[in-house]
Amino acid sequence: MQRQPLEPLLERLEHAHLRRRRCTIDSLAVPGSRAELNIAGRRLVDFSSNDYLGLAAHPELAAAMAESAVRVGAGSGAAHLISGHGREHAALEEELAAFTGRERALLFSTGYMANLAVLCTLADRGETVLLDRLSHASLIDGVLLSGARLRRFPHADAVAAEHLLGRATMRTAVVATDGVFSMDGDRAPLRALARIARAHNAWLVVDDAHGLGVLGSTGRGILQLDDLSAEDVPVLVGTLGKAFGSFGAFVAGSAALIELLVQKARPYIYTTALPQPVAAATRAALRIAQREPWRRTRALALAAQFRAAAHDAGVAVADSNTPIQPVLVGSARAALEIQQALAQAGFWVVAIRSPTVPVGQERLRITLTAAHREDQVQALVDVLARAWHQIRPETAA
Repeated sequence: MQRQPLEPLLERLEHAHLRRRRCTIDSLAVPGSRAELNIAGRRLVDFSSNDYLGLAAHPELAAAMAESAVRVGAGSGAAHLISGHGREHAALEEELAAFTGRERALLFSTGYMANLAVLCTLADRGETVLLDRLSHASLIDGVLLSGARLRRFPHADAVAAEHLLGRATMRTAVVATDGVFSMDGDRAPLRALARIARAHNAWLVVDDAHGLGVLGSTGRGILQLDDLSAEDVPVLVGTLGKAFGSFGAFVAGSAALIELLVQKARPYIYTTALPQPVAAATRAALRIAQREPWRRTRALALAAQFRAAAHDAGVAVADSNTPIQPVLVGSARAALEIQQALAQAGFWVVAIRSPTVPVGQERLRITLTAAHREDQVQALVDVLARAWHQIRPETAA
C-alpha cells in the first residue's frame, strides 16, 4: 500500500474488535508446570497453550538445554550447510525419523518454514496444489510462494476434493492438509485423501502439528490413529513446540525427499540453524513422551471431561475429540467479553477472531493439557457457562 498514516487502520481494527494485543508472562506460578502463569501480577490458569503433554516447563528439558548450552553455546552460529549443523541436530533428526517410521527427517526453525519448504520444493508454476479450506496459513502461503495454482476444497470433504482433482486442467502436484485443525480440533479424512492423491499421482502432505505426541496408541499422531503408512502419506510435517514442549519443526519422509529439501528448500538453506540446546531439550521430550504415556491419556481424558461438562452446562462446543476444544461464540465482541470474564475469574483463554477464523465463527479456543487438574477444568466450565449465558445472547448477533 502507498505510504499513508497508519493510525486510522489501527482505529478501524479497534472499532471492529479485531485489534490483537500481547500479554506478557511474568513467571510460572508453579515451578515445572506451565498450567498456571503469573500475568500482570495475577495468577491465571492457562487454557490456551499447545503444551498438550505438559512438557514445556519440565525440569529434564531445562537441564538438557542448559547442559548443551554450556557445552556448545547458546546459538548455532550459521546455517546447517555452513557450520551450524551439530551432533544434537543429527541425533534429533535420527530419533524423529525413527519415531515417525520414516527413512529420514530434517529440522526447521518453525512449522511455517517447514511448510513453505515442502510446498515450494514439490510444486512448480503450471501445476496445481489442492488444500483443505481450513488449512494452516503456512500451507496457503507455501502454495502462493511456489507459483503453483491454489485450489481449495470444502473443509474435510474428500468427495469434493476428488471432484476438483477430476476437473483440474493442470497437473495436481500436491494435496495438502492439516492432520488436526488448529482452530477446530477436528481431523482430516486422511484415508480418503491418501487414496485420492495416489490415484492422481500427487504428493500427499500432512501437517500433523497438533496430532503428533497426542493421538495414536503410542503418540505417533493421526497417521497412527488412521493406520496409514509412509507410502500412504509420503510427506509428514511436525512441530516441536506443541506436544513436545520445545521449539522448531521437521519434515519426515524418504531419503530422497529429505535430500531434495536439503538441496532445494530455501527456508532450510538460507537461515541460521536451530540452536543445539533446543534440539537437546527436544530429545529429552521425546524420551519422556515415550516412557510416560499417561500424559497423552490424561490430556485426552480432560478434554472429554470438559466436553461433557460444557454440554451439561448448555455451552456450544465444536465437534472435537482432541485437546483442542473450540467454544463457538459468533462475534468478536462476545468472544472478547467472555475472555475478559474468564480472566477476571482466574483463567487465561484467548478469543480467536478474524482473520484467523471467518467472520461469524469467532470462538474461544480452549486447550487441555496433561498439566491441568480435574477441579480446574470444572471451575473453568462453571465460569464459562455463566459468561456464555450472560454475554453471548446479547452480543452474538
